[in-house]
Amino acid sequence: MKKAAKIIGILLLVIFIAGFWFYTTLLPTYDGTLDIENLQEEVTIHYDTYGIPHIYANNEPDAFTALGYVHAQDRLWQMELIRRIAPGRLSELFGEKLLDTDRFFAASGIDEASEQTLLELDKNSQSYKLAQAYINGINQFVANGATPIEFYLTGTDKTEFTIKDIHNIIGYMAFSFAMAHKTDPLLTDIQQKLGNEYLADLGVHVDPKTTLLHNYPSKARTAIKNTLVTSVHNALNPLPIPQFIGSNSWVIAPQKTATGKVLFANDPHIGFSQPSVWYEAHVHTPTYEMYGYHLAGTPFPLLGHNRKIAYGMTMFENDDIDFYWEENKPNDDNSYKTPTGWETYETRTKTIQVKDGEPVELTYKISRHGPILNQIADGINYEQPVAMSWAYVHHKNQVLEACYIMSHANNQAEFEECLPKIHAPGLNLMYGDAEDNIGWYAVGQLFERPSHVNSKLILDGASGANEKIRYMKSDENPGAVNPPWNYVYSANNQPDSIAKDLYPGYYLPENRAKRIKELIEQKSDWTKDDMMNMTLDVTAKTHVAAIQEVIKVIESSNFSAKEKEAINILKNWNGDNQLTDIAPTIYHKFIYQYLKNTFTDELDKETFDQLIKTHIAKRFTAPLLYQESIWYDNVSTEKKETRKDILLESFKEAIALLETQLGNDVNAWTWNKVHTVEHPHPMGQVETLRPYFNVGPYEVAGTREVINNLGYHYDDSGEYKVYFGPSTRRVVDFSDIENGMSILPTGQSGNPFSPHYQDQAELYIQGKFRKMMLNTEEIKRTSKNTLILK
Repeated sequence: MKKAAKIIGILLLVIFIAGFWFYTTLLPTYDGTLDIENLQEEVTIHYDTYGIPHIYANNEPDAFTALGYVHAQDRLWQMELIRRIAPGRLSELFGEKLLDTDRFFAASGIDEASEQTLLELDKNSQSYKLAQAYINGINQFVANGATPIEFYLTGTDKTEFTIKDIHNIIGYMAFSFAMAHKTDPLLTDIQQKLGNEYLADLGVHVDPKTTLLHNYPSKARTAIKNTLVTSVHNALNPLPIPQFIGSNSWVIAPQKTATGKVLFANDPHIGFSQPSVWYEAHVHTPTYEMYGYHLAGTPFPLLGHNRKIAYGMTMFENDDIDFYWEENKPNDDNSYKTPTGWETYETRTKTIQVKDGEPVELTYKISRHGPILNQIADGINYEQPVAMSWAYVHHKNQVLEACYIMSHANNQAEFEECLPKIHAPGLNLMYGDAEDNIGWYAVGQLFERPSHVNSKLILDGASGANEKIRYMKSDENPGAVNPPWNYVYSANNQPDSIAKDLYPGYYLPENRAKRIKELIEQKSDWTKDDMMNMTLDVTAKTHVAAIQEVIKVIESSNFSAKEKEAINILKNWNGDNQLTDIAPTIYHKFIYQYLKNTFTDELDKETFDQLIKTHIAKRFTAPLLYQESIWYDNVSTEKKETRKDILLESFKEAIALLETQLGNDVNAWTWNKVHTVEHPHPMGQVETLRPYFNVGPYEVAGTREVINNLGYHYDDSGEYKVYFGPSTRRVVDFSDIENGMSILPTGQSGNPFSPHYQDQAELYIQGKFRKMMLNTEEIKRTSKNTLILK
């Protein structure tokens, strides 16, 4: 027994020592000295309290090499995932459950566009040289740095990165902005099967002379089902990297600030994930300085500021994807009709490697418009081929050069040089500087369509009558530079007219834009603290007005005591969405029941779920409450239902369901019980690993389409699990440039063993900020760690 106990003790000690040694190999190196190749001189990196690196180098190539190294040290797994999306290589890591995702992206054309871009790059340009230095830094870490735990768990080897990876990452970012694939096929089904009146009540107006396609699927006897939208959703939903959703930004000119200097704010809205999307880094050389926010695997920050300028972005939401019906030649599915005769489809075949499975061969066709989606996604019930035409893959790609120009500009004129180089995605670039200038620039390759074309429907691709007329020049895009009203703002709202018309897009409702404008105009002595408080605003005046309209319509009805109590709470609601508020819980449950009762007789459950996830649904939900609509009549009953019928039924159902879900005491129906956020890590999908990789859940204030925009999907659960929100909240004050304020949703590092994995999560939920330091002496004095690269 003693011998056995001794042996067991020794084995346990060996296991403990081996485990501890393995644990130490997973830790990031924030202190000490490391020898890496390709450096001309020594680089010093000071890590602040929250793990943000302040990189001091004597030249830019060394600085970007160091940036690549430290970025990879904290985010290599994130880099690995995001570079695999565009070429369709996620199934190599996660098996067949990501196969639909890989099929979709492999056929999207991003990888081919990146190949073409590589052929056109100027290898002597400074942007290329610095991008290559950044890649060299990543590869130094790949070769010599600690292997992240996720690589062990998935059995993945680290491999080198290339310039092509950067462009594939940019391509994925561009695609994640697009909304057409979630919307156009569904609206086409509604128009073809139900008629234009149904679309008109959704705010989509169609020329009544629009004809039905001769081989469009016959009118359904049951509720509309759209398998293309569902197939695309099924492809995009499992993505392990968040999608870009929306954003806020506003810049206030000196005439409206207390200090007489520009104030700048930006909070891009992106899907929550762990790690969060942005990697912060402050880079300093004798000729260059930038405190920037970097997308994984990209060298130049998409958001940034220094002592001279500040810039950020929101999503333009312009429509840069069109779908076209192609017409196959009779008895020859390899040819399709064009205005000049029959053409042969291009055919491509790719092989997708699948973990723990056999390789899958993907063969698909490409027309002059783009890839044919019918063969890419399973189960699409269209008889006629549908092609996807996307601006990103049809134009020369200069986005990397544009990002270099943005980050290296010294003034407004230099910053504006980047504008014509961004063809996609469509962005609103926001600008402010130390010389008292402000600006808003809508960028992206816009094009003029024929007046009869509704770009939110699938178009006839055979006749040539629906093709683009011309591409617009970048100076035709909307914008405002130093306007007389002394501020600029953007909240994914419909921009000013372009070529004397409103440019088509998938713009979000004006709720946030109106609230931003309302608050800014209230005063002319704005401060940095005011700006920070404004980013946390959760007042939803549109929701208040909408529910008052509902009450006005239904209040003559008979109500139970509990229903009357709920009505009284809603009548006294000021639009706030704090943790202890009750009105938001009642309001959103009502809204879901109202949408469900309005649409599910015409749409099948799956299609309804897809419709209410679109931007168009956010635009029509409140306006539809104010009018009678053809949608209100339940086609499955003998009676013709009216607005009042639907609103009353939905309200009574909402109260009954809340009572079942949250109990009899209305005062216990507080928003914190149902409104939560959790930051998911791909490994967190395995339930046993979830507590170790995911961050949260947290109860959280806020709601949809307020300034502190926290997004969730409506469903039957009665819970509102937030899946996107501000990916950072940034405020820059040019009167106090060394003390800009910011926050990340979780932490700087993607390494679960780093102390900076989630050290900002509680601060973020509480609406707090921390400094973006630029003062060298302060950085050195307060640094938590110092790493020297030689």
